[in-house]
Amino acid sequence: MINNVLEKLISEKEHLSNKLVELKIGDDLLPIYQNSIFKNDEDYFFISKEGTEKFLYIISDKGNNLFVGDSKSIEDNLIIKKCELIHENAEFVKRVFPFTNAVVVGLQNSFGYGDRLGLANPAHIRSLKFNEDFYPILAQQSIRELTRTERTADEVMDAAIWAVMQEGYTKGFGADADHLKTTKDIDMMAKAGYKMFTFDPGDHVVNEADTMSQSELEEYIAKHDYLHEEINVADYAEKDFTIENDLTLSPNKIDTLRAIVKYGASIKHIRMMFDHLKQTIPPGEFEVEVSVDETESVTSPFEHFFIANELKKNGVEIVSLAPRFIGDFEKGIDYKGDLDVFKREYLKHIAIANHFGNYKISLHSGSDKFGVYRVIGSLNKGFTHVKTAGTSYLEALRVVAETEPKLFGEILDFARNNYEEQKKTYHVSADLNNVRSSDSYSNEELKDLLNQNDARQVFHVTFGLVLTVKDENGNYIYKDKILNCLNENEELHYKFLTEHFGKHLKPFIN
Repeated sequence: MINNVLEKLISEKEHLSNKLVELKIGDDLLPIYQNSIFKNDEDYFFISKEGTEKFLYIISDKGNNLFVGDSKSIEDNLIIKKCELIHENAEFVKRVFPFTNAVVVGLQNSFGYGDRLGLANPAHIRSLKFNEDFYPILAQQSIRELTRTERTADEVMDAAIWAVMQEGYTKGFGADADHLKTTKDIDMMAKAGYKMFTFDPGDHVVNEADTMSQSELEEYIAKHDYLHEEINVADYAEKDFTIENDLTLSPNKIDTLRAIVKYGASIKHIRMMFDHLKQTIPPGEFEVEVSVDETESVTSPFEHFFIANELKKNGVEIVSLAPRFIGDFEKGIDYKGDLDVFKREYLKHIAIANHFGNYKISLHSGSDKFGVYRVIGSLNKGFTHVKTAGTSYLEALRVVAETEPKLFGEILDFARNNYEEQKKTYHVSADLNNVRSSDSYSNEELKDLLNQNDARQVFHVTFGLVLTVKDENGNYIYKDKILNCLNENEELHYKFLTEHFGKHLKPFIN
């Protein structure tokens, strides 16, 4: 009986790597992911892969009227329903299986797996075997990424839901609405079920404060009522703040004035965003990260203290804060800078977080920062959130380079031609002189480009154009070919991603 076969597969699935197995239904053999088999009441659910497409199947004795799909009778007086992996069915899955809903992660180490293509999350889940101390944030996408890839918040969330279902992952996952700048952004992401909201007040940071004189700073504050009415210079200037035994912050007046001018409007904006979020989502069902990592200068320990203190005064509760660290956190490559200096500064940031009751220190542009991971892993102090995205896209291109070098070469040439324009909103330093046109490389050399920093950044910042450019007939030039390549070479794609994120996670193990 089919039910007996499914029960046996369920009992064995914990011990397998979730490769496809064949389920015999009548005269047909249906390839299914063994770990995706779940039972709810008397209904069996599982995901199949047929060619390059995937479907949700439901087998029951009475039929299932909840999901959208086509039903037919099969042996043993059972009914099988074939359902496309569409948004409506993802919503129904969330109702039937609570573990497919994103949750509030809270104060524990976490790892953000940005997936710009919607196919990487299963491998992200598999990579957790390398370090079970990290909680996965599977649905993570910034407003900028959504805009550039022309995806929706629902599409990103749905990809995470189907990945969790496919892999049989029941331990929970987070969902990060990244780099939100407006209340409209909040509303869109909240509606889609996101639980972590990363506020980006970068548009309100006054970077010019770093070079203003004292008189210029005082004049600026005098012209902006909220700066002198809501923030008191005397609360900070010429005072000593003992953070821990070997860390005391002693800001002078100009340090204080500079912090007020630089971050005062940002504090006000964050409070407004937080108040709106509280009115949108019930208490306990959301968490907030504040990001100041895209400022033009390093976040000093006093600036971190000032931001955290003002947020606390304004009733803004945060789970994590992303400072701008010393050194260079460029996209898609390892850390540039003195790791000993980074270690000393990171310890100060941890101490300040502990001083305010503890929150995570968040690493933005966290992809491939292996030296930093080793430093943090060696400390065994504080809580960390790592945010990645571009590196998963690069591993997808590695699959293309391995299996379809001609297509990869075309993407390379397109990326080279558009790099200078696309790099303007990213922190990168790639030199196009070090990345030649595709016809000057052998196939083996093309594959090796994804191990070369300049090429990695050229690919990294052009992802949006590559995934959205269309021909004169309105057809995607590269996107569908990339997705088809990944679906045809799924195990290779998962292998590359799992191994790559193992390199990210293992250094954190002390």
